[in-house]
Amino acid sequence: MTSRIILSSIVAALTAGLGFAEEGPTPGGMPRLDHVFVIMMENHGYSQVANNPNMPFFNGMTGLANTATNYFAIAHPSLTNYLEIVGGSNFGVQSDNNPDWHNTACSPNLATATVATDTPSTSAVCPIFGMGTDAATPAIDTTNETTGPPGINNIDGIQSIAAATNISGKTIADQLTESGGTWKSYQESLPPQGADMVNKSDGLYTDGTNFAAIVPALTPALSSSNIVALYAAKHNPFVYFRSIQEGEQPGSDMTNVVGFIGWRGLYADLASGSVPTFAFIAPNQCNDQHGRGNGTAFCAYDPKNDGTQAGLNPALMQAGDVALKQIVTAIKESPVWKESKCGIVIVWDEDDYSVSPTVNKVMVMVDTNYGSHGIQSSVPYNHFSLLRSLEGAFSLPCLNHACDSNVTVMSDLFGTAYPQITPSSSVGITTLPVTHRR
Repeated sequence: MTSRIILSSIVAALTAGLGFAEEGPTPGGMPRLDHVFVIMMENHGYSQVANNPNMPFFNGMTGLANTATNYFAIAHPSLTNYLEIVGGSNFGVQSDNNPDWHNTACSPNLATATVATDTPSTSAVCPIFGMGTDAATPAIDTTNETTGPPGINNIDGIQSIAAATNISGKTIADQLTESGGTWKSYQESLPPQGADMVNKSDGLYTDGTNFAAIVPALTPALSSSNIVALYAAKHNPFVYFRSIQEGEQPGSDMTNVVGFIGWRGLYADLASGSVPTFAFIAPNQCNDQHGRGNGTAFCAYDPKNDGTQAGLNPALMQAGDVALKQIVTAIKESPVWKESKCGIVIVWDEDDYSVSPTVNKVMVMVDTNYGSHGIQSSVPYNHFSLLRSLEGAFSLPCLNHACDSNVTVMSDLFGTAYPQITPSSSVGITTLPVTHRR
């Protein structure tokens, strides 16, 4: 008995040292899913996407899938929301700063209780790990992404989230690995060498490219500032965590981050049916509707950030719709869609930064190969709800703010019942018609 007590104490101490501490109970109300594909889109509010004439594919899905009409992003900028979707917290990061790659000597924001911000600009983000305090989310931001009133609304402009002192520096990727599940982050325009030490890339050149070594010398001279940042680390939240950077758990490291093309990429995995439990899919910054200032006119930023469709770059919106059609079609043509229980989530990270009274309401769509379709839910949800739903679907404990008492699973969108499916048969699956794929 004594030896068991000693062993339990040692295990508890080791677990505390890793920072993978308390999590809440496994959320109920969700069907058990084999695979979920989360597709991340960028910087457009609900009313800019809904019924947008330049998005015929996506809006054609609204009657064939399930949509939330009262779903909110948390705050700004992008990275904050990405962290909240996969980890249930901002982890003290309210900036788009790059990772402080492989710096094992720095103290993470959780430990110091400081906040990484865009204004004033702070340094690269220390790899996230351990336990500590995250950053509060005010109802209205008047200091970080804008200065003074009327400010930018976080969530609905009314709700705020106090800083929590019991935040664990882990993500759903860590949880899946611990429970025997698998994950991948599929990042379009990732360079051939992968994501390690890469902050931006056009698919070939990166911010680490030695342009001086290219001979004969380029004329005019080029540098990393000329790169159109199609891939950006800020849209790849897993690389901000020490567990991933250092590969602290077998099967969960930087090799889990792959591109769209190539033998381990998104389309190869879908074609072979060799997909992970959780697939996080990020189109590049032209195809996710973010836009780039140094790209082509078709990828240019929206002319206005006023919360309306009139201020949008129509080519950028159309590019995102075409990208969604390609990805969703590939998923539905994959063997896994026919042979297992699957869900597709299409979600925008935040709105277009338009100031108050615009709220941070974004579009989310859930498509499944089982259950009811055509549901429009007015239940209030946010990014923490999405994480809680994923954890429930994978039988994982809730994590960080996904455990908050006011956060519920999106059971009306995912459904609570599904047919029995065997790997050798697709009988009982509700296959959606493809007539809208034009």
